[in-house]
Amino acid sequence: MIIVRLDRVLADRKMPLGKLADEIGVSIVNLSNLKTGKVKAVRFSTLDAICRALDCQPGDILEYAPDEPEDEI
Repeated sequence: MIIVRLDRVLADRKMPLGKLADEIGVSIVNLSNLKTGKVKAVRFSTLDAICRALDCQPGDILEYAPDEPEDEI
Protein backbone atom coordinates (compact mmCIF):
# COMPACT_ATOMS: atom_id res chain seq x y z
CA MET A 1 0.00 0.00 0.00
CA ILE A 2 1.06 3.58 -0.52
CA ILE A 3 1.03 5.84 2.53
CA VAL A 4 0.69 9.59 2.01
CA ARG A 5 2.91 11.64 4.31
CA LEU A 6 1.79 15.07 3.12
CA ASP A 7 0.76 16.05 6.66
CA ARG A 8 4.30 15.39 7.93
CA VAL A 9 5.92 17.47 5.19
CA LEU A 10 3.45 20.31 5.74
CA ALA A 11 4.19 20.27 9.47
CA ASP A 12 7.95 20.29 8.81
CA ARG A 13 7.50 23.32 6.56
CA LYS A 14 5.00 24.95 8.97
CA MET A 15 2.62 25.42 6.05
CA PRO A 16 -1.15 25.12 6.43
CA LEU A 17 -3.01 23.03 3.89
CA GLY A 18 -4.97 26.07 2.68
CA LYS A 19 -1.80 27.95 1.79
CA LEU A 20 -0.51 24.98 -0.21
CA ALA A 21 -3.86 24.72 -1.99
CA ASP A 22 -3.68 28.41 -2.94
CA GLU A 23 -0.06 28.14 -4.12
CA ILE A 24 -0.60 25.15 -6.40
CA GLY A 25 -4.15 25.87 -7.59
CA VAL A 26 -5.75 22.69 -6.22
CA SER A 27 -8.85 22.76 -4.05
CA ILE A 28 -8.37 22.32 -0.32
CA VAL A 29 -10.90 19.46 -0.44
CA ASN A 30 -8.81 17.56 -2.98
CA LEU A 31 -5.62 18.14 -0.99
CA SER A 32 -7.36 17.09 2.21
CA ASN A 33 -8.49 13.87 0.54
CA LEU A 34 -4.92 13.26 -0.62
CA LYS A 35 -3.53 14.02 2.84
CA THR A 36 -5.90 11.55 4.51
CA GLY A 37 -5.26 8.82 1.92
CA LYS A 38 -8.81 8.84 0.55
CA VAL A 39 -7.69 9.01 -3.08
CA LYS A 40 -6.80 6.16 -5.43
CA ALA A 41 -4.56 8.21 -7.71
CA VAL A 42 -2.66 11.46 -7.96
CA ARG A 43 -1.73 13.27 -11.15
CA PHE A 44 1.96 13.77 -11.81
CA SER A 45 1.26 17.45 -12.44
CA THR A 46 -0.25 17.74 -8.95
CA LEU A 47 2.65 15.85 -7.39
CA ASP A 48 5.08 18.08 -9.29
CA ALA A 49 3.33 21.23 -8.02
CA ILE A 50 3.32 19.95 -4.43
CA CYS A 51 7.02 19.08 -4.57
CA ARG A 52 7.85 22.44 -6.10
CA ALA A 53 5.86 24.36 -3.46
CA LEU A 54 7.23 22.33 -0.53
CA ASP A 55 10.77 21.99 -1.94
CA CYS A 56 10.73 18.22 -1.48
CA GLN A 57 10.96 14.95 -3.38
CA PRO A 58 8.00 12.62 -4.17
CA GLY A 59 9.51 10.09 -1.75
CA ASP A 60 9.09 12.63 1.05
CA ILE A 61 5.33 12.58 0.45
CA LEU A 62 4.70 8.99 -0.64
CA GLU A 63 5.85 5.86 1.17
CA TYR A 64 5.43 2.19 0.25
CA ALA A 65 4.49 -0.40 2.87
CA PRO A 66 3.70 -3.99 1.92
CA ASP A 67 0.13 -5.12 2.49
CA GLU A 68 -0.45 -7.67 5.21
CA PRO A 69 -1.61 -11.05 3.92
CA GLU A 70 -5.35 -11.51 4.41
CA ASP A 71 -4.87 -14.48 6.73
CA GLU A 72 -3.02 -12.24 9.21
CA ILE A 73 -5.80 -9.67 9.38
